Amino acid sequence: MVRPIPEKEWNEITRSLSFFSNGASLKEINKSLKKPLAPYTLQRRLAHLVKEGKVYTEGKAQALRYKLSPSRTNEPEESFAVKESKDSLIPLSTVSHDIQKKMGNPIQARKPVGYNRKFLDSYHPNVSSYLSPSTRRRLLDLGKTDGHRPAGTYARQIFNRLLIDLSWNSSRLEGNTYSLLETERLLNLSKVVQGKDFKEARMILNHKEAIEFLVDSAPHIGINRYTILNLHALLSNDLLGNLESCGRLRSIAVGIGKSVYQPLVMPQLIEECFQQILDTAKDIQDPLEQAFFLMVHLPYLQPFEDVNKRVSRLAANIPLIQHNLCPLSFIDVPQQTYIDGLLGVYELNRIELLRDVFVWAYERSCQRYSINKQELGDPDPLRLSYRGLITEIIGSIARKCMDKTAAVLFIREQVRQFVPFETQARMMEVIEEDLMSLHEGNIARYRLLPSEYEKWKESWL
Repeated sequence: MVRPIPEKEWNEITRSLSFFSNGASLKEINKSLKKPLAPYTLQRRLAHLVKEGKVYTEGKAQALRYKLSPSRTNEPEESFAVKESKDSLIPLSTVSHDIQKKMGNPIQARKPVGYNRKFLDSYHPNVSSYLSPSTRRRLLDLGKTDGHRPAGTYARQIFNRLLIDLSWNSSRLEGNTYSLLETERLLNLSKVVQGKDFKEARMILNHKEAIEFLVDSAPHIGINRYTILNLHALLSNDLLGNLESCGRLRSIAVGIGKSVYQPLVMPQLIEECFQQILDTAKDIQDPLEQAFFLMVHLPYLQPFEDVNKRVSRLAANIPLIQHNLCPLSFIDVPQQTYIDGLLGVYELNRIELLRDVFVWAYERSCQRYSINKQELGDPDPLRLSYRGLITEIIGSIARKCMDKTAAVLFIREQVRQFVPFETQARMMEVIEEDLMSLHEGNIARYRLLPSEYEKWKESWL
């Protein structure tokens, strides 16, 4: 009787095979394993998996390649659990739920780990893939715009909306407390909110400059050293203790809060891996695969003293902007799910949870920006549940001719009074989005008269 493959070995072999959408040789599989097996042992393991139907082969002799069976290949992305994520927004695969559960364990119960270079080495452009072909096709179809135009054309068309959305959402994922309306006022009128840490305003304004850099320089930038270093310099401006660290790879050790992951320390290795990430990403042909690869490997390496996650989020937009696809602005992405996804990469080298976040976030962005919407989005449950409250709040703001500062305070007060704590932040965002979208063609929705709307518009600063 064949001895059952230990669960740990099965997980490791499937993790390795999931990187090779076109199949892998015995040597390639063994090279990508965290603990390589004796060739004969691995061959017997694979033969057993083929017999069970979990793996199949193509070719013969030296051309023999092993592939995950379709049911296994699609499981991380397509087989969603009935249970919702704890943030009640993103549908997660069963694998992602498992990652999230592990990242919820006390830090003392998690095993300390260092940077695993094999995780990067095992990825081969246009052979390996983190996004399945069907997912890439679907997202490409959602994100494509009309025709072949110069790089950055579409981003410039939606620039004003993108600037606010991406600046606010990326900052929000860092714990920034500016509201959507406060962000809009800061970006458009340079109005800083009194009583908030100036670093929060600086973070948002840095995003503005970085996004302008990506869009204005779209024909000239790329996934290269110049672009990523300067992106970091813009995003970290006036936020690092050492000014010389802006736009430079780190030469000191850094730690990751609330994680057992310890990034590389040696500057030479950081330099080597940074260049390898850029070279690998540059060779990837699919722009969506490029975007997600950067979201995985830039923060995992932690090449800079700080601001690594912000760099990865904006860097993910480079291939999208250059191919005139809808950009990724992280609308509605729950902070904790995103963080758990990154921790899964840091501590387990598992990309499934972060991939679920990426796919969902890109679909949301396409719904917001795409001029080629193919279907209506699902109704927002929060808007349906609090339709009356939203109408009343926006109507009151307009009738009382509140400016943006007064409106933010009023919305916050009403939400705290009538909405459960766990949904207050999302409700604030919903009301502010509706308020920013108010125009003469939809005022009846909020029971406003044209005269009331015109009078309010004069005070809306």
